[in-house]
Amino acid sequence: MPYPSSEALTAATLSFRDGTPYAEQFGDVYHSDEGGLAQARHVFLGGNGLPGRWQGRAEFSMLETGFGLGLNFLATWQAWRADPLRCRRLHYTSIEKYPFHADDLAQLHARWPELDAFSVQLRAQWPALTAGAHRLLLDEGQVELTLVLGDVADCLSRLDLRCDAFYLDGFAPAKNPGMWAPPVLSHLHKLALPGATLATFSAAGPVRQALRQAGFVCKRRPGFGSKWHMLAARFSPEEALEQSLRSVTNG
Repeated sequence: MPYPSSEALTAATLSFRDGTPYAEQFGDVYHSDEGGLAQARHVFLGGNGLPGRWQGRAEFSMLETGFGLGLNFLATWQAWRADPLRCRRLHYTSIEKYPFHADDLAQLHARWPELDAFSVQLRAQWPALTAGAHRLLLDEGQVELTLVLGDVADCLSRLDLRCDAFYLDGFAPAKNPGMWAPPVLSHLHKLALPGATLATFSAAGPVRQALRQAGFVCKRRPGFGSKWHMLAARFSPEEALEQSLRSVTNG
């Protein structure tokens, strides 16, 4: 993965639908109408057992597909900063094909004033919107954000890291099927540390099947707001294979 490239990207367009940030490229909202920050905490932090899983660790590594507004990252950083038992260093990698300009992020993040101190630091280092990996050292270097700008299928295949936790946040599969395709999700197998966890708002059957094929044992949990279900998963290839066989046997 180049650090960084000179290839310019198409920036996201700042738009709203009934007051909720909206992605025109995909015809979908960036988060639930019931609240973006609460959704990040319920689905992604809660689904990965955070902050508990990083406590007492020297380092903790995470990968997100779909940086979007940056809410998942900011919520994670805020939870890390508030935790007296936090790991010493937090490594957070996020992939985004259509990043926002910093000025748009400022307007969006103003909706959550409790994140202001974190947003200011993030935007102060916000990179030029060029393809490749951009490393941001935040919170006196204790939080490392690697923002990978480009198509998820290409970027995932080129990443060289091992992760403790995954956030899959790439709009609904029906709106953005490329991000949820089995060949894309299969790359998670080589990136996951033993016992790594994963969370996503989508509980669709094809997503569960693709994650099982990638070695993750999936469980449906109560979703956020009006959404009935979400997925929480754990990397355990042998158990995932058994789960897949049971699914086939049970029809």
